[in-house]
Amino acid sequence: MERAEVLKRVIGILTEAQEIRRAVENETEDEEAFESASEIEPQVVTQMLNEMLPHISVPADAAPQDVAHLLAVALGPALHTMVSGFTLAFTSLAVVHDEGRTDVSSAEVLQTLALQVEAGRFDEGA
Repeated sequence: MERAEVLKRVIGILTEAQEIRRAVENETEDEEAFESASEIEPQVVTQMLNEMLPHISVPADAAPQDVAHLLAVALGPALHTMVSGFTLAFTSLAVVHDEGRTDVSSAEVLQTLALQVEAGRFDEGA
């Protein structure tokens, strides 16, 4: 998955998590809504991991060192990109918070970030 796609997926996950949290807050007395949200969030994360992490084939006769090397080579770049995406989103949200801005919501910050990603602002080498 390309870096821009990962960034957009991270932003989507955070946006969806906000929507789930708001739904729960709006229906705090509705235990069914809370249980539903607590089931959805792990599904969202699992779906993200399934989409972003590469499939790894390990030969049956591979030595432990070979398995470790295969995992590091396959997972390293994907995990780096995912962590970078969450770091970018967190930093963007933190800057607005630290500036004390009340004129912009976290959803708007994420939307602006998504538009910047779409415009190529965070393409590798840019």
